[in-house]
Amino acid sequence: MAVLYTTAAKEACAEQTIERSRFIAYIRPVSSREEAEAFFDHVNDMHKDARHCVPAFVIGDKMQLQWASDNGEPQGTAGAPIVQLLVKEGVTNVAVGVIRYFGGIKLGTGGLVRAYSSSARLALEAAGRHDVREMTELSLPISYSQLGRLQNAEKTMAFDISGTEFAENVRVKLLFEPEQRDAVMTLLTDIMGGKWIEEPQAIDLVV
Repeated sequence: MAVLYTTAAKEACAEQTIERSRFIAYIRPVSSREEAEAFFDHVNDMHKDARHCVPAFVIGDKMQLQWASDNGEPQGTAGAPIVQLLVKEGVTNVAVGVIRYFGGIKLGTGGLVRAYSSSARLALEAAGRHDVREMTELSLPISYSQLGRLQNAEKTMAFDISGTEFAENVRVKLLFEPEQRDAVMTLLTDIMGGKWIEEPQAIDLVV
């Protein structure tokens, strides 16, 4: 199954000092402009004494929404380089906020571009990356004796047992890529002997 898009795996923070200026970069996976703006508000609240709080985000599976602000830095030296880095790295649905505590030494246009883009890169490296894919989750009850066969099949087939609930029977949840559905259903029909305790329930997910 093709990857729908790549985003940050988790929220993270990274820091570096350049010519006595302290740069603190925060990153968070987001799915909307509203989530990104709430994240920026949070970052700003933590650093009300900072000289610059530079926000940037890229949103959409095709990176349709891109926005940034230089927040007092010379035009094009802060927010835009962060967006350009995210696009170049192929990362979307992500917000980055870079805090700068001025150290008294001017970095110049090129120095600022390198400082903000490298700070964002450090945050992305700290967060890691997550490939988002379309998946199918199927839930059904099976007997305890059938569970062992299913667990053995998991070792060689393209599905994961993502959950089990033990009661009179065992309710299992299977996670697999949509194109594996026919193979999974053939396996289950064989394990169940064609006799279902309950019809399987399937839902499509993006994970």
